[in-house]
Amino acid sequence: MARILLLIPHPDDEVVGAAATIVRCRGAGDQFFGIYLTDGIPGREQLWSWDRPRRAARARRRREEAQAAASMLGIKAVAFCDWPARTLKAHLTEATAHVAAVLATYAIDAVWVSAWEGGHQDHDVANFLAARVRGGRPVTEFAEYNHGGGTLCWNRFAMPNGTEAEVRLTAAETAAKRRLLALYRSERANLALARVQVESRRPLPVYDYGRPPHAGTLLRERFHWVGRLVRHPRVDFEPSEAIYPALGRRR
Repeated sequence: MARILLLIPHPDDEVVGAAATIVRCRGAGDQFFGIYLTDGIPGREQLWSWDRPRRAARARRRREEAQAAASMLGIKAVAFCDWPARTLKAHLTEATAHVAAVLATYAIDAVWVSAWEGGHQDHDVANFLAARVRGGRPVTEFAEYNHGGGTLCWNRFAMPNGTEAEVRLTAAETAAKRRLLALYRSERANLALARVQVESRRPLPVYDYGRPPHAGTLLRERFHWVGRLVRHPRVDFEPSEAIYPALGRRR
């Protein structure tokens, strides 16, 4: 029986990466607490001009969806940070202090976090944050999506190391996970691609956070070419060279 803190980069990552695993662990007596590290919506300046007035309403809706999912999963949502998506790295000092306080207040035994896999910069920054604040606690990372091997991969690690634990979902678990994903109606366009057959996790390896998670094109870089035509809000155009070396210096 463990008290586990989920570091959730965006509302929906807890479902994409670990929904069935959380339910199984809760059945064994574990308790889950969640910190939502961003509000899941890009900053106002990155949205289409006509969508900017709706940003606050979109963030509220995303939080309501997260609360509904947390209720179904049995997660105690202890904090919702209001930082925009793609900005977690700019708030590492505040996030470190915030997470450290939650670890102490709730007597947390272990931490779970999205994998270091290049799928989204906030996932990678959350992984760095977990390594930074663990304080001797075990940390588990769960795979979501990556471009390891040059293809889109869901719920399997880009760089396996032999320590992975894989959960194959039953038919009932698959149906339940689909219902949870459907709660995030505000993200249905992105989540339509999600896979629900497998979930994978492993103990957090020792990473060099100053280097990209794997060789080749990261998933977050896959559509950077679109920037030559239009700055689409669904693409994070920030160069990886501005992210990973900065994390390495902070370590």
